[in-house]
Order: sequence, then structure tokens, then C-alpha cells
Amino acid sequence: MLSGRRLDILDPSPLDVELDDIAHGLARVARWNGQTSGPFVYSVAQHSCLVEALAVELDPGLADSERLALLLHDAPEYVMGDVITPLKAALGDGFATIERRLLQAVHIAFGLPAELPPALASLLKRADRIAAWIEATELAGFSRPEAMRTFGRPELVPASVAPLLVPWPSEVAESRFRERVAVCAATKQSGHPPGL
Repeated sequence: MLSGRRLDILDPSPLDVELDDIAHGLARVARWNGQTSGPFVYSVAQHSCLVEALAVELDPGLADSERLALLLHDAPEYVMGDVITPLKAALGDGFATIERRLLQAVHIAFGLPAELPPALASLLKRADRIAAWIEATELAGFSRPEAMRTFGRPELVPASVAPLLVPWPSEVAESRFRERVAVCAATKQSGHPPGL
């Protein structure tokens, strides 16, 4: 890692997890394998900010610790890349186990529980599915009927997330993701409001 940390991907330690590495990596990992419109790739860092914004639309009362968990939901991709769901399924349990262990290490590094509470995990799934539908139709060339067959009908498509659909240069994605995580983590560490 650029931070100098040497993360063992098969046995990750929370002590080797750094926000700068995550932000840098996620800002350079393309969603949809780079098959999106716009002059820049739509990064996993930007997607993570979109998921957080959608979750807040679904539940405006989220604590900063919960928002932090949402922002970090795809953190393993900073070293594993963004593997599409059908390929993940074909790779089997070994890939899923490595990804889960890495996410648990990230959670612990940021003072979150290794596993999300069921209600937050459910909210994350809803927001991530909505984000996928919006990205598919706005950026990745899916027709609305095709996106509905693949992702289901979205619960909401708030106009407030429109700025999060214009792909950012990697430097901007890295900075904005890092800032969002830092704000949520700082509030969580200060004890205001109560977290997970």
C-alpha cells in the first residue's frame, strides 16, 4: 500500500487498514468494469457516497457510525477490485470468505462491529440495489425494463442524488470519499451521537 502498510489479504489485520489506502484504491476502481458514460470512470468511492446518500433518504435518522458503515460497505474492493456478482458466485465461497474477512478487519479498524446489525445490513442492501439500478440506467446503458428485470423496481430515485451520478475524476472521488469517512469517524469517536 502507498501508506507503507502491508496488508495480508488472506489474514487481514485491522492494524494494517488505513483510510488513505482505502480512499485511494476505491477512487481508482471502476464500477461496471469501466463501461459507463462520461469522461471519467464511475468509481467505487463515488458509488459508496451514493449508497450513503440513498440510505439517508430511506432513513434520515441514521447515526454517523451507521453512515460510516455504509460508506465502507465496499471497502474490500480497494485491494480486491470490483468483481461483478455473477463472477463472485462462480468463484464460490473462497472469494466470499476473503472478502468478508477483509470487511471485518476494516470495520474493526474504524471501531465498528465486525458484522453489521441485521437492520443496518437490510438498509444497506436496499440502498445498494437502488444505487445499482440508478447507475445501470443513468451510466451503464441499461434500459429501464432491463434494469427492472436485473435489479427490481427501485423504491425511490431522489433528485437529490443527481450530482452523485456525474463521474468524478479519481482525485475528487478520493478526496470526497475520505472527507465523508473522516467526518463520520470523527463524530463516532467523539461519542456524538451514539453509534452501532
